[in-house]
Amino acid sequence: MRTVKMKVEYEGTRYNGWQRQSSTENTIQKKLEMVFSKMERAPLEIQGAGRTDAGVHAKGQIIHFHTSSEKSPEEMMDYANEYLPMDIGITEAEEVHHRFHSRLNAKGKTYIYRVWNSKVPNVLDRKFVHRILEPLKLSEMKEGASYLIGTHDFQAFTSAKKKKKSTIRTIESIKIHSLGDEIQFIYKGDGFLYHMVRIMTGTLLDIGLGKREPRDIESIIKSGRREKAGPLAPANGLVLWEVHY
Repeated sequence: MRTVKMKVEYEGTRYNGWQRQSSTENTIQKKLEMVFSKMERAPLEIQGAGRTDAGVHAKGQIIHFHTSSEKSPEEMMDYANEYLPMDIGITEAEEVHHRFHSRLNAKGKTYIYRVWNSKVPNVLDRKFVHRILEPLKLSEMKEGASYLIGTHDFQAFTSAKKKKKSTIRTIESIKIHSLGDEIQFIYKGDGFLYHMVRIMTGTLLDIGLGKREPRDIESIIKSGRREKAGPLAPANGLVLWEVHY
């Protein structure tokens, strides 16, 4: 059996997230498994680096699988792109060591959250940006983000109810910059909890709207309570940009 690693790009708008579910076939993982199982002529399991939520997009999701196919990685990529729906695509493919694991070997991830900050709509990008009409205070959001950088217990920034796993994570950087009417939040860290990026974004947007002070982030982290943080930002503005190895 060979191990193949691929980079996957997808628009998550019409899917129920990445992870396969017993109640539906409408997930990214399941769509990929259906195509590659057809190629393999046997059931084939796909593993991904991250489990994106329903409606979240990806530019650089990484997958791996084991295969007995004699096709080259490039031929497998071409095969998949012929049969996958138009909102899912393979952009890179290579054969790797059999011990490679897309999730377990990942050292970190970069996510980008896009906000359209204007009264004028962005029709063509509406599926990929969260629109806010009121002006956002960029400097205050940057100050608030500075308190999130570093190693902290991010229990207050996750919707996960189970507390068996550690909620300590390290945020390497948060960059916030404007591109005309678009504001991008770029998060780089060793890993992210369930809904963590979207809750951090919702909290920073509250600061940008003047609903909170930048230093409130410190007390939110110390509280460890989800209700102290801001709202869950909509899924459509988020994209898994890169997985680091």
